[in-house]
Amino acid sequence: MNSILLIYTGGTIGMVRDYKTKSLKPFNFSNLLEKIPELNLIEADLHTISFEEPIDSSDMSIPHWQKLINIIDENYTKYDGFVVLHGTDTMAYTASALSFAFQGLQKPIIFTGSQLPIGDLRTDAKENLISSIHFAALKKNGESQIKEVCIYFEYKLYRANRTTKISASHFDAFASPNYPPLGESGVDIELNDNLLLKGEKKYEVYPKFSDKVGLLKIFPGMNKDFLYNCTRNLKIEVLILETFGSGNIFNDLEFNRILSERIKKGLNLVVTTQCFGGGVSLGKYSASKELLDLGAISGRDITTEAAITKSMSLLSKGFDKERFKVFFEKNIRGEIK
Repeated sequence: MNSILLIYTGGTIGMVRDYKTKSLKPFNFSNLLEKIPELNLIEADLHTISFEEPIDSSDMSIPHWQKLINIIDENYTKYDGFVVLHGTDTMAYTASALSFAFQGLQKPIIFTGSQLPIGDLRTDAKENLISSIHFAALKKNGESQIKEVCIYFEYKLYRANRTTKISASHFDAFASPNYPPLGESGVDIELNDNLLLKGEKKYEVYPKFSDKVGLLKIFPGMNKDFLYNCTRNLKIEVLILETFGSGNIFNDLEFNRILSERIKKGLNLVVTTQCFGGGVSLGKYSASKELLDLGAISGRDITTEAAITKSMSLLSKGFDKERFKVFFEKNIRGEIK
């Protein structure tokens, strides 16, 4: 029988409603089978670990990622798969971070959560949790079929670092704009084997992340003093520039001059797109040629969450500018085309 470890970090999925006070409170995950007796029907041996103090996902930070990474690494040989219960707001960030922290996974790490508490009448928590466990327990010829970090939500299994949250009010809260779902849960559990990572590299863990990463979203009519001062004074090593379309930006000589100075002093400039689908193609239009000439790094079709966490991971390895560019533009964990 497969052995699955459930790790509760916090979030709505781990809450129950006090119907006298109408407030939400965390419930004891050791009593999980009492809340979801259907779990007894799954052919898997379930174990649980909870953060000592469950946290709102808005408070997620690098130390929390490292704590989660350590829990999985310490238990890696004991279990066949891992299901992480997490708040939805920053789930795509945490899941993306873990995708870059683990190399050569031979087992699944599946994130899930819910929009409604587990005890509510119309909750989505039960289905999300049950199906996540089903996917985590899938094996073929004695090996786990899934060997990567995923997010499962509302009947679909996504690659974690291809996923972004798109809704605060609908059950289908996540989407993967540039990569198909890895699997779906309907009458049957369906898995698209041809889309999965193969986990061929040696298992290694890289738990370090640097916080010297900044994100700047470009928009029409930007206050130029803000733009110049923000860019000039940021004490960061990576600036992710979220641009229009396929990497386009307004032509501003002073902004270009400041960026050029910062790049010469070691700044890594990553260009991503604000568009939900598609990606960056620097130099395709004249509006992006200046960034290309400055030596900007193309984020191609990477999500914002993956661009940030990949940058944090690469910086922690102490790469120089040349190696950072090579590795950022390289498909490491299936995060870019």
